[in-house]
Amino acid sequence: MKTFKDLEFIELKDPFHNGIQSRIQFDNGYGARVVRHEFSYGNKEGLYEVAVLDDEGHLHYDNPVAKGNVIGYLTEEKVTEILKQIQEL
Repeated sequence: MKTFKDLEFIELKDPFHNGIQSRIQFDNGYGARVVRHEFSYGNKEGLYEVAVLDDEGHLHYDNPVAKGNVIGYLTEEKVTEILKQIQEL
């Protein structure tokens, strides 16, 4: 089971998203994008935002984890919980 510690972050250096991002795909065809940047939910508090991805790496909102949105204001531990939920889809 993949956790926050398995994520490899890259720096985002464009004028609108200064921060960090990681993408990960899982064996079940889903994936996750984990970000902390200027406009992400929780950035000002040092927290993360997670989006569920489909098998082509595109945002996928129609699933029971995301419930139609991205999930913000997450600690590292909460990111791990969300990653586990995505892997169990």
